[in-house]
Amino acid sequence: MINPKMIFSPLEQFSIISFIPINLGALSFSFTNSSFFMLLTISFVLLLFHLVTKKGGNLVPNRWQSIVEMIYELALSLVNEQISGVRSQKHKFFPLIFAIFTFLLFSNLIGMIPYSFTVTSHFIVTFGLALSIFIGITIVGFQTHGLHFFSFLLPQGVPLVLAPFLVVLELISYCFRALSLGIRLFANMMAGHSLVKILSGFAWTMLSMGGFFYIAQLAPFLIVFLLTGLELGVAVLQAYVFTILLCIYLNDAINLH
Repeated sequence: MINPKMIFSPLEQFSIISFIPINLGALSFSFTNSSFFMLLTISFVLLLFHLVTKKGGNLVPNRWQSIVEMIYELALSLVNEQISGVRSQKHKFFPLIFAIFTFLLFSNLIGMIPYSFTVTSHFIVTFGLALSIFIGITIVGFQTHGLHFFSFLLPQGVPLVLAPFLVVLELISYCFRALSLGIRLFANMMAGHSLVKILSGFAWTMLSMGGFFYIAQLAPFLIVFLLTGLELGVAVLQAYVFTILLCIYLNDAINLH
């Protein structure tokens, strides 16, 4: 979220700014504001977990330890509820799921701080994460089932006449999982931040006009306040939805139906 006095377009808050330009021919490896806030998120999470766990934690958890334990238990419940199979087998993937959920959660929440940057509001970030997860899940599927993994393309009991069409449709549907996973997170974060900016700018304009508008501007400011609270909920919900879909896709790869 950005101060409405500083920018004029709702989309300017998503601009990529290069801090350290690094160009190799036509390729750019510049250190940008997006890179900075991803690094900041990871550093904050590592520092938080280090401070909470360095002494083994407290018998009576404090505020920060309670937050970490809640995140841990939520990620663990997703693994236990959404992934079928032997406990030891599915718990192998818990560190990955826990890391992704924590990164997305704090990335979304940090993006709600004024003058910060929401890295998950960029499709290249969410799609890159979703695509790497999709490739990893596919590899897990082949490692678990070998070539039998292709059987997910053809449900049991399907007439052979329809088989070629269903194989194509199932393959397209499977490949679009990465695209839909990335778009869902990016679209929700970008739309919510844009709406907050638009209403904030409208309220600020009414406030600057003075007179009767001092009273009239309270309505849009109240809406902005409520919408900001809703966005905080969306930030948590989108991290949860992304992670639960990851668990569902992973379960499909491990346990063929």
